[in-house]
Amino acid sequence: MKKLLLSVAVMAQIYLIMPLATFAVTAVPSGLANGAANLDVVGQAGTGTNSGSLTRLLSNGINVVLGLLGIFFIAMFIYAGYLYLTDMGGGENVKKAKKLLGTAIIGAVLIIAAYAISSYVLGALTSVVA
Repeated sequence: MKKLLLSVAVMAQIYLIMPLATFAVTAVPSGLANGAANLDVVGQAGTGTNSGSLTRLLSNGINVVLGLLGIFFIAMFIYAGYLYLTDMGGGENVKKAKKLLGTAIIGAVLIIAAYAISSYVLGALTSVVA
C-alpha cells in the first residue's frame, strides 16, 4: 500500500511540475541594455497574462484539479484490481474490490462529464471575451 501511495504521489508531482518546464522556454532579450524595457513583455509571454488571463487561469486550474482526480480514480482502479487478485478464496476482498470498482467507475464517469461541461462552458466564455 505504501508503494502504491508513493507511486501516486510521484505521478502527481510530475503532473504538476511538467507544465512549469514549458514556461522556462521563453524569448529572452539579446542585449542587456534593452533588458529592462522588455522585462514585462518576457514575463507576460511565459505566464499568459497578456489576454484573457482570468478565463485561462480558471480553465488551467479546473484542468489540474480534474487531472488530479483522474489520477486518484485510476489509483482506485488499480487498488481494486489488487484486492480482487489477492483475495485467496476468502471472499471479503472480492466484495470490497467490487464495491470499490463500482465507486471508481462512477467517479470516472463524473470526472469525464465535469471535464466536458467545463470545457464547453470555458470555450464559450473565451469566445465571448475574445
